Amino acid sequence: VNFVERQRDEFVISTDQQRLDIPFIYDFLSNSSYWATGRSREVVESSIANSLNFGVFRRNEQIGFARVVTDYATFAWLADVFIIDAYRGRGLGSWLLEVITSHPRLQDFRRWVLATRDAHELYRRVGFSELREPDRWMERRND
Repeated sequence: VNFVERQRDEFVISTDQQRLDIPFIYDFLSNSSYWATGRSREVVESSIANSLNFGVFRRNEQIGFARVVTDYATFAWLADVFIIDAYRGRGLGSWLLEVITSHPRLQDFRRWVLATRDAHELYRRVGFSELREPDRWMERRND
């Protein structure tokens, strides 16, 4: 088994896909997040199947999640990062980002990217910044 687990007090962050509570992740993303409202169960399952996933657990209850879309060589996109309300304010989001950015298979990339509406300071603490050359970036949206 090739997965990473980190423990802090009663909390564990794990990349073991078998531990993920898919209904929990789907419910949060589709019903409680601003960025994935209405996302279908099938899309959530496909996104998880094709990403490196990080579950945050209190004992055996999942309380947070993040995923990284990557080629494991040059690029990583951090997505769907959340800690449920009841556990915010305990440093778990910062710890999750530290575990993700220090993961052995996610080192020496030319670029990491993410999108956030309101958590810029959290991401700055682990080295993210605004796009240096936004005029070079393009997107194709399907809203």
